[in-house]
Amino acid sequence: MSEEILIRHCSPTLAGIKTANLFRVKYANKQDIIEAIKRVNNILISRGIKLLPLTINKGNALIYMYREEQLKKDLAHPLSRQILKEHGYEHSSVQKLIRKLIERIDKENEFPHEIGLFLGYPPEDVEGFIKNKANHFKCQGAWKVYGDEEKAKASFCKYRKCTKCYMNLFNLGWSIEKLAVACL
Repeated sequence: MSEEILIRHCSPTLAGIKTANLFRVKYANKQDIIEAIKRVNNILISRGIKLLPLTINKGNALIYMYREEQLKKDLAHPLSRQILKEHGYEHSSVQKLIRKLIERIDKENEFPHEIGLFLGYPPEDVEGFIKNKANHFKCQGAWKVYGDEEKAKASFCKYRKCTKCYMNLFNLGWSIEKLAVACL
């Protein structure tokens, strides 16, 4: 797994302006992808960022990069807690909530829509997506918007600018270690 892939898919999380990102990566050897994740975690953990495989199978890995402290805040929102409870989550530690998410990804026939909460999407948009079955949204970008359209559009713009800037810096030789912002 290259630094370029991480930067292309996770710049807003690396920059500290988004809770989490999710991306797929192909691999030839399962042990190699596990070792790559460990190497990246050794670099990023001091910045409050973790990389976690949600699934690893058949040459594809679904990788989750997140900022644990921000995720705790996001998942503590009353509407987030309500949505998670409705989908069988017991509100406890972030690690247990993520384990439940992994379990749901493994066992469900369709992708668990509450994953938006784990990606830092506004809970009203996650709720709207679930209730409207992905229809009747106001606009879409990184997610489908059912709540504050202007705020979401501003976030989408910020994420695009961040990714463009980070890719430019990477192409100038900046490493992921240098690009990962420590958020306290």
